[in-house]
Amino acid sequence: MSEITGQTGLRSGASAVVDESYSFACMRCGHGWEQSYEIEHHTDADGHEFVLYVANGRVVPSPLSQPACQNCEGHVVRIMRAGQVSSVQSAARPRAVPPTAGPVRTAAEERSGDRPGEHHHWHLSDLLHPFRKAG
Repeated sequence: MSEITGQTGLRSGASAVVDESYSFACMRCGHGWEQSYEIEHHTDADGHEFVLYVANGRVVPSPLSQPACQNCEGHVVRIMRAGQVSSVQSAARPRAVPPTAGPVRTAAEERSGDRPGEHHHWHLSDLLHPFRKAG
């Protein structure tokens, strides 16, 4: 989840950058998304440490303080480790399903000439036919 990238590519005054990725799920509308952040560690003029969250090259508020849904702007958002949303989305993708066969007709239906969808009156002999020995 975290990775310290060192001193390269830091903004002015940053002492370290940590890469973090999170998965988010809105409890209001069900929307899920993932986002990666560069978390820059800084020290102000008074010696106090602070961090800046950078997403897609822009400084953004901490996703941990008050996350908002990208879909409905709701604030009841579950934060999870990276990869949770993408794994669910890949599992939910529809798979190729072979077409279903048409109605199955029994031997008795074939003999009687009934067409699919027509009501057929069953006799006990029709039901026992598959169990009879060929003679």
